[in-house]
Amino acid sequence: MKPSAGATLAGPGGGVNGLAADLARERRRPHEEGMSSDPAPAFASGPVAAPAWPDPLGLDALRGFLDRHRRLFVLTGAGISTGSGIPDYRDADGGWKRVPPINFQAFTGQDATRRRYWARSLAGWPRFAEARPNAAHHALAALEARGRIEALVTQNVDGLHQRAGQAAVIDLHGRLDQVVCLGCAARRPRAEFQHELLARNPGWERHVAEIAPDGDADLEGVDFAAFAVPDCALCGGLLKPDVVFYGESVPRMRVEAAVAHLRRSDAVLVVGSSLMVWSGFRFVRMAAEAGIPVAMLNRGRTRADDLLALKVEADCAQVLPWLAAAPTGLL
Repeated sequence: MKPSAGATLAGPGGGVNGLAADLARERRRPHEEGMSSDPAPAFASGPVAAPAWPDPLGLDALRGFLDRHRRLFVLTGAGISTGSGIPDYRDADGGWKRVPPINFQAFTGQDATRRRYWARSLAGWPRFAEARPNAAHHALAALEARGRIEALVTQNVDGLHQRAGQAAVIDLHGRLDQVVCLGCAARRPRAEFQHELLARNPGWERHVAEIAPDGDADLEGVDFAAFAVPDCALCGGLLKPDVVFYGESVPRMRVEAAVAHLRRSDAVLVVGSSLMVWSGFRFVRMAAEAGIPVAMLNRGRTRADDLLALKVEADCAQVLPWLAAAPTGLL
């Protein structure tokens, strides 16, 4: 039987190189990119109807994939948080919907770039901080509670998996709710820093703008020249959000921790990511080369399409709760 339009079945790509060799190769590779718990809803234990859209074969194939593989390495991207009001970066073809995120070299090397970044962040932070986990986040937390998830690696910086109750989370690109000093490495809460930004820049809270994917906002026609950016109170160093910018390296310990979990997993589930940047794509490539099957739940083209055992193009906020609600004997 052929898969329907929403589901693609393919053989895993790559050869038989071990994960250790992949990690060693990763260390030599130039980097392409930087980059409290809310109560979870109870999921029914009886039969649950499939979401109301065509393509039951794709959903059944995905449920079968999860039923056959009991220890999942889950990799999530911006698409899982759109249901929480945080925009994503890319369109269905994997192209940018907007200007690419800020570059580390520009942030550290140009005062004007830092002023522009923090002014936009001041405007965008309140809505970003108010975002709450959606049904997809809660569903993955429910699967983890059943012992089905080895670890969850997220490319997002919003902390919504933890708010949904997910325990084993690796924030690959860091967390936007922290600010770090590039001089002495001191950290402070982003909410606290917001108060200092407002105190230094009275009146800027009146700027209203649409939230952007990376927690700032689109402020057009605004002069940032007079915007005051505080330095570190301890050493006078530059302050930046504690996230991985483009042009930065993902800390090696995070990558090694994720690879260790990948070794202990028997399958990979990618949710809401086009994998267009190396930081996330590397894990799918490692899995494929090690013979670990990969399933994708994401709309549109991805960088890993030729490495997938299964791809379902559907709304993860509808599909994942349906999967998490399956009877214990099925998942």
